Amino acid sequence: MTTFIIRRLLLLPLIVVGVSLIIFSLFQILGPDKLLASYVNPNVFDKLTPSELDALKEKYGLNDPFVQRYGKWLWNALKGDLGWSQVGKEPVLKAIWSRFPYTLELALYALLPVVGVGIWLGVAAAVNRDKFLDHFIRIFAIVGWSFPDFVFGLLILMVFYSVLGWFPPGNLSQWAEEVVKSPEYLKVTHLLTIDALINGRLDIFWDALRHIIGPVMTLSFLWWAYLLRITRSSMLEVLSKEYVRTARAKGVAEHDVIHKHAKRNAMIPVVTVAGAMVIGLLSGTVIVEVIFNRTGIGRLAAEAAVQLDYATVLGNTLFYSTILVLGNLIIDILYAVFDPRVRLG
Repeated sequence: MTTFIIRRLLLLPLIVVGVSLIIFSLFQILGPDKLLASYVNPNVFDKLTPSELDALKEKYGLNDPFVQRYGKWLWNALKGDLGWSQVGKEPVLKAIWSRFPYTLELALYALLPVVGVGIWLGVAAAVNRDKFLDHFIRIFAIVGWSFPDFVFGLLILMVFYSVLGWFPPGNLSQWAEEVVKSPEYLKVTHLLTIDALINGRLDIFWDALRHIIGPVMTLSFLWWAYLLRITRSSMLEVLSKEYVRTARAKGVAEHDVIHKHAKRNAMIPVVTVAGAMVIGLLSGTVIVEVIFNRTGIGRLAAEAAVQLDYATVLGNTLFYSTILVLGNLIIDILYAVFDPRVRLG
């Protein structure tokens, strides 16, 4: 196990470099002047003299051959200099880290209902195969998986915000934003709901919760549909195995057959799907963040792509690829937890 983890961690830099190299290559169709604008604050860029511009081009290697240019970019990235974010109006690294807590909070709140309820519905459908409950859950899954996420998100906004006025878009109400930005307000975790509890502000906690329920409902409905289908199929396959029939023949309680014998062995494909979902949530849910006007890294990436913000796109690529590799490492380790037959060494 230790050898496997070390081997995968050693592969992390290679994968990150490979992904960033592909994106870096695509942006080389832009001229040196356009690329340079991604490294400098626009307010400063307009005031630079030709000699200062040449010095900056030399610093970032924009006149060098491709390999040297990429090498200088990678070296600056390792030092934390990813350039200037035109979208975030601040350095790229700071723009990513300032928005990541909003994405992380959304992922944490969506994770429990998505994984917990999705697995529960899948197991319930498999155990009640071809009964009314199974048919109902399967119809729910088909409808949910066929529903475009942007349409469902807009429906949530229309019903629960425009009509009922319960769950508004954004991160916080204006009055709560002013309190959070005040110097007296402690920002320990940078998660709005957690920091609100730490500061003893239940009003801000409830306001942040109201703003996050809509996105969580959208994500949950869409991912439930997929996860329960995977869980149901896996459970049905395991329930047909000989050792399950043997356990029933020996008189083992049905509850123990389902939860101690079948469910654990059915979790292997579910772990893969659930792990990919978590990676996707942490990487930023672009459509949901845009629809609900949430300040997250998914929305940052979308705006950067639209505005051809070269530096921000490359910075996000590094961030996404790192999360992807670490997430897949955790998934592989969980295989051994759920199935001792898996040998990772």
